[in-house]
Amino acid sequence: MKEQKTKAVRPFGFADKMGYMFGDFGNDFTFILSTMILSKFYSDVMGVDPGVIGTIMMVARFVDAFTDVTMGRICDRSKVTRNGKFKPWILRMCIPVAVTSFLIYQSGFATYSMGAKILYLAVSYILWGSFCYTGINIPYGSMASAISADPGDRQSLSTFRTMGGMLAGMVIGVLLPVIAYDKIPLADGTFKEALNGPKVTLAAGIFSVLAVICYLLCYFMVKERVVVEPSEEKGPSVGQMLKSAFTNRALLSIIAASVVMLLAQLTMQNMAAYIFPDYYNNANAQSVSTIMMMGGMVVAAVLAKPLAKKFGKAEVSIVSNLFAAAVMVVIWIIRPDNVWVYCGLQMLCWLGLGMFSMVSWALITDVIDYSELKNGIREDGSVYAMYSFARKLGQALAAGLSGWLLKGIGYNSQAATEGLRQTDSVLSGIFNISTLVPALGFLLLGLVLWFWYPLHKKQVDANVAALKIKHGETETVEESAEE
Repeated sequence: MKEQKTKAVRPFGFADKMGYMFGDFGNDFTFILSTMILSKFYSDVMGVDPGVIGTIMMVARFVDAFTDVTMGRICDRSKVTRNGKFKPWILRMCIPVAVTSFLIYQSGFATYSMGAKILYLAVSYILWGSFCYTGINIPYGSMASAISADPGDRQSLSTFRTMGGMLAGMVIGVLLPVIAYDKIPLADGTFKEALNGPKVTLAAGIFSVLAVICYLLCYFMVKERVVVEPSEEKGPSVGQMLKSAFTNRALLSIIAASVVMLLAQLTMQNMAAYIFPDYYNNANAQSVSTIMMMGGMVVAAVLAKPLAKKFGKAEVSIVSNLFAAAVMVVIWIIRPDNVWVYCGLQMLCWLGLGMFSMVSWALITDVIDYSELKNGIREDGSVYAMYSFARKLGQALAAGLSGWLLKGIGYNSQAATEGLRQTDSVLSGIFNISTLVPALGFLLLGLVLWFWYPLHKKQVDANVAALKIKHGETETVEESAEE
């Protein structure tokens, strides 16, 4: 790590926190939209089999095995400019990621042949997620360790990043179900909540514009302070980096934790598009559930930093995820008939998950520090790229598993257009998927952090002290004059 001493810059403060929050706000305007509605859109509006949708999402994530790691290496080798090492990528990629997200949800293609629709989904989804989203998300995530070297500041960035995602989730979760669903008559004379394709297309366009605005706010409000010059050497190959990752216990375990966390969280989010309009026949309840979820996450945001400071980030995460698992098991056992009881209990689950979410991004900066001490070089982009790939693998598993399980229980993607409800066995299967899969994921996450992840509080404090010695007892925060 090299500091170029020219002129002092403003200290880390509220502008950095808010700017970093807007970054994930922008990210999740496209990411949460995909987790919340893409599968439902392509099954109910485009008529594509849920198993096919899940398979395409899985394949796309394996493409990320190359694009994420490649983008991480590009970031590590990028030159430091006066605007930083990672920030310029946000400016370069904000419009491409927004445009490609919008292109996914084109309901006008619903009348095309099935082969054409499947090909369009595959190409547009991979272009958005594996290239454009990767091109902005890897630099954005890596930037946290360049904004400040202080663990407390990084924890604040993690909290504000999670808040940005929560805000995007609230906007999409509240507005989309209200806007995108229509009541259609069924053969028995009753009504069913059904997705309106053109309205989803319009919503996707609005969210893409909002994403660009948020990215620009992030770019102008955040300041990189920790200057990490690109290595003069070629550095390890992708193969060598992957081999090194498998000997890095901290990285390997946080990758496993990320996979099972997203398997649990995204299954809940994916299945919300089915359990509310299909099982409870109340799409608007999804909006209320999102607001209640926010309530749980806000409580978690207040509690996370003081609890993590006192007990440790990993320790708090273990307890919170075991609590979330227990709540999901309770929901499955009592099987509430009232949708509002279901929402209330699920809010408790989001409280447990929120505690982990608030510290998760600080955990990866701990892993970056650990890797620097272990390997002798600091590779923020590469480590974050490995973590990002793990997250995308978790996304793929959630999407793939949800799609395959929906196919397995006999979900009828044409029911809405045929004026039919799902059968009782399908509805029961939807409830089981929505509760048991997340419960298993939260349980596994708690066990991984408890027994495998090595960076508990005592070790993190020791690593921070060692890095202070390595970098100098105090380092002046200064701005690079290099273009």
